[in-house]
Amino acid sequence: MGSEIPSGEVPGDEGSSPEVGASCCLSDSAAGTALGIGLSVKLERSSDKMRGAKSESLAFTGVLLSCLKMIFSANTAPDIPVIDQAYSKLSNSITVEWRAVPGATNYMLTAQDGDSFIETIVKNSPGTVMGLKPATLYRVTVTSINSGGKSQPSPFRKVKTVLAAPIVSVRSLSCDSIAVSWKAVHMAAGFSVSLTRSDGLGRMLKQNTTNTSLIFTNLDPGVLYTIKAYAWNTNGMPGDDFTYNQRTSPNAPVDVKVAFNSGALRAVVSWMPSEGALTYSVTVSSGLLKLRCNTSSASCMVPSLQCGSEYHVSVTAYNDAGSSEPTDAVSLKTIPCAPVNISIEEDEPGHLLVSWSSVSLGHYYVVFVKSDDGFEVHCNTSYTQCHFQSDCGFTYFISVFAYNKAGQSPLGDVFNYTTAPCCPSDFRAVFTSSDTVRVTWAPVRGADLYETRAAGGSGVVLCRDTATACTLSALQCSTPYNITVYSFSEARGSNTSCTPQYVATAPCSPEIKNISKEGLSVSVQWQPNNEEATYVVTARGEAGLWHCTSTRNSCTLMDLPCGSAFSVSAIARSPAGQSFPSYSIPLETAPCCPNDLQLTQVTQSVTNISWSLGRGAQTYVTTLESPKGQAKCHTLQTYCLLGCITCGTNYTVSLRAVSESGLTSNCTYQGYSSSACCPSGVKLYRLSNNGIRVFWRTPDETINYKADLHGSKGNFSCTPSSGLSHCDVTKIPCGDVYTVVVAPVTDKGPKLTLFSSFCPKKIYSVTCSGSSVGMVVYRGKSNAKHI
Repeated sequence: MGSEIPSGEVPGDEGSSPEVGASCCLSDSAAGTALGIGLSVKLERSSDKMRGAKSESLAFTGVLLSCLKMIFSANTAPDIPVIDQAYSKLSNSITVEWRAVPGATNYMLTAQDGDSFIETIVKNSPGTVMGLKPATLYRVTVTSINSGGKSQPSPFRKVKTVLAAPIVSVRSLSCDSIAVSWKAVHMAAGFSVSLTRSDGLGRMLKQNTTNTSLIFTNLDPGVLYTIKAYAWNTNGMPGDDFTYNQRTSPNAPVDVKVAFNSGALRAVVSWMPSEGALTYSVTVSSGLLKLRCNTSSASCMVPSLQCGSEYHVSVTAYNDAGSSEPTDAVSLKTIPCAPVNISIEEDEPGHLLVSWSSVSLGHYYVVFVKSDDGFEVHCNTSYTQCHFQSDCGFTYFISVFAYNKAGQSPLGDVFNYTTAPCCPSDFRAVFTSSDTVRVTWAPVRGADLYETRAAGGSGVVLCRDTATACTLSALQCSTPYNITVYSFSEARGSNTSCTPQYVATAPCSPEIKNISKEGLSVSVQWQPNNEEATYVVTARGEAGLWHCTSTRNSCTLMDLPCGSAFSVSAIARSPAGQSFPSYSIPLETAPCCPNDLQLTQVTQSVTNISWSLGRGAQTYVTTLESPKGQAKCHTLQTYCLLGCITCGTNYTVSLRAVSESGLTSNCTYQGYSSSACCPSGVKLYRLSNNGIRVFWRTPDETINYKADLHGSKGNFSCTPSSGLSHCDVTKIPCGDVYTVVVAPVTDKGPKLTLFSSFCPKKIYSVTCSGSSVGMVVYRGKSNAKHI
């Protein structure tokens, strides 16, 4: 860092550069200062030479020497410190003590653990390095520092940090025990846990263990304890300690008392306070119902209790450590509830029966009955019913109370009962229709209105009126009824002891179930819903009326006309009267077949068929059928064209008439034969004698044919001999165009007549060769209509 200048020697001789000499003796930051001083020396000495004053030069040199000594002394690094001792009292720090180093302004403490280290700057000894790891071996050094730099580190000391404090969890298990548990501590050989009362009373409890939990028992309830725990290593060196305050839970309260207020249905619960308890909770339970009252005092009021209930009352003390055990339950029985399901019956005239359901905790009952004239009686019983005498026309007010040792039940519903008036007399029942009866009777004293009841069949028909007459309608048919007239008061109802009168209603209307047709006869079936009844079925239509009668469930309407619509209904008759008609069922007979049917052949393959109207028919389906095929037509008209007719074929002719509702009649008529088939391959050949030969191919050898040639110079025809398919025309004029037709011949004559020829026509030109027939040339078919 620099060398010390000898006493009495001035840096730099004559001829040398004083500033260079001064700067060579300095280093680092002192160089600038020395350079300035050297420059001052140079200037002063130059001034001395100029003045020639030697004594002043020597004095200046002494001052300069003193300044240089001071500068070099202040900028030299301090000596290396020496550690006296190093130790760890906390798991995250090491404290170091050393001797002070002259000239040192600060010290750097270094704690190294492998490749990692922590440094701390302090002013003096002792110093502490923080942020270390517990139970870890460190190499500790001290370095002195001043403005001149740092010294070398001191020789190291090995120091191990003490164990970390255990992480403790504390809780009060009961009013006289505290459980302490902690996590394992690295490098710990064992643990020490102590417990003392925080108020200083009593003795300290201490336990050493190698486990990670222990329990202190036989403690005082509700007392605050201080727990201290630390770990120690194999050398017995204690580590950091952990301190925690924990209170034991309180003891259960004693001397629990319950005071019940029957009028307000509430209870006041009181007890003796428990030491250390902060709050109390009163639990009043009955089955699944729980009521709670929380307080910090030694009593609590529990409202809204229910009548007829037995409660179990217990008290629990609480503090910040938890709760005590609940006290033994104290039983509380409330007053019974007011009886319910009260019913009042007049089991017979003049006798009232009052009954009710038993109530919980009810020991006995009192029934009070007071009539509207002010007279009152009561009944005291341990049962659930009482009997009272009654008079008709009176109103009674009835109340029922239940009792037990806790007191009287609350007032329940007050019921009133009015006895029924006497039964009406001299009543008559007269039917005005099959389901309606009018009933009359004489008036009765005390009745507000009257109820007429007709009981029979599957129900009851009621009629209520203030008048002394009533009409009962919508009665069931064919049913015996018991009709009773009751006098009725709105407060009570009717007198049930009145005598009924027997009547029977007219038969029920039949219900037609099925209508089936067989030709022109119709069978009608119905549900026989009456006893000893005769049924009449009527078919009514424009064609007239038809009837049938039976005592069973069916009858047949005979000879109904075709193509007619009817409305069919049925009635039932019995000694009690006649039923209403059943619902009408529409009936339609099948349409009539047309009387006249004609077939006219239009072409070889088309036939026109026509017919007269069939009554009741809307559409028609005509069919020509043969072994070779079928032709069918569906139409709204009375005629139809049928195509695909095969020539020379016998057909059966049928027609189906269809009504608007889909009913059909199948009609059969005389057979029909189509025209004979026309030949094919008709050709003309020239003969040598000015004649023409007509040739064809016949489809049926049993049919005879005739050939006709029509030209402007004349008409010619020929008929072949039997079995041949050609014939000759002699002496035909040449130079003309001929229309040739070959048609079949029947017994009725040739078919080649106007409007009846279906065979094709061919055109040939017959030229002349001189005066004789020349060439015969085919010119095609004729487009003229077949005639």
